[in-house]
Amino acid sequence: METRTYSVVGMSCAHCVSSVHEEVAEVRGVGAVDVDLGSGHLVVKGDGFSDGAVKAAVEAAGYELAS
Repeated sequence: METRTYSVVGMSCAHCVSSVHEEVAEVRGVGAVDVDLGSGHLVVKGDGFSDGAVKAAVEAAGYELAS
C-alpha cells in the first residue's frame, strides 16, 4: 500500500474537510483518506491511484492542491 501526502489550499471548516474526504475516497485505488484542517494536509493510502485523479477529486470538492 502506498501513502502520499498533499497540501490542500482553501479549506477553512469541517464541511471543507468532509467535502474533500468524500471526493477523494471515491478515487479508484484509494483505500484510506485522512484530511487535517489545521495543517491542510491530505494523506491518501491505497494502490494504483494517480496524483492527477486525487487533484481532480480535490478540485471537484472546490479546492486546490498546493503546487
